[in-house]
Amino acid sequence: MKLLFDFLPIILFFGSFMVANANADGAARFATEHLGFAVSGGVVGPGEAPVLLATIVVIVATLVQIAFLLARRRKVDTMLWITFALVTVLGGATVWFHNPTFIKWKPSALYWAMAVVFWVSQTVFDRNLLQSLVGEQLQLPRGVWKRLNVAWVLFFVLIGFVNLYVAYNFSTSTWVSFKAFGLTALMLVFMLVQGVYVARHMEPEDGAVPLDRKPQ
Repeated sequence: MKLLFDFLPIILFFGSFMVANANADGAARFATEHLGFAVSGGVVGPGEAPVLLATIVVIVATLVQIAFLLARRRKVDTMLWITFALVTVLGGATVWFHNPTFIKWKPSALYWAMAVVFWVSQTVFDRNLLQSLVGEQLQLPRGVWKRLNVAWVLFFVLIGFVNLYVAYNFSTSTWVSFKAFGLTALMLVFMLVQGVYVARHMEPEDGAVPLDRKPQ
């Protein structure tokens, strides 16, 4: 359920873009009529309407997520606040300037922000965020936690650049599909690889011998 909650804005962004893109003229008329006040010049063209409407949907969806958590008196993760700030600023710029480039930068900005948080937490405050999040479920040597942290930092930096490569070298429609499925697939593959690595370095339980320490 939490996974669906976390991915809801991405799902809504993809769905609203595809629906609007299938009827770009109608989407342009709707956006001009109902959202013209938020757009420079007051008129939205068919070529830009789908991404503008999808951007507004994802801004509202992220705001609703935060409002829901606050209403339930639950903690709003720092990353969700950062996501909301980025999607509001960059998404707002996309809507006002009729330019999808701003919202295309949002995933990269978010990934790089996460890379900075992971790196600063470890190097400056000597606090491993991964260990703080899942350390109760996984017993790993300190050195392994550090390597995992570095791996996440490098991964976030890399996919930030991959996102921009797709954004600048392919159509907006292709980028929207890549954002919804490609980036998610890359994340899952990376987590799978890390899962294999973690399994080889887990602390033994009840006298068991870890895989990497078994005699050959």
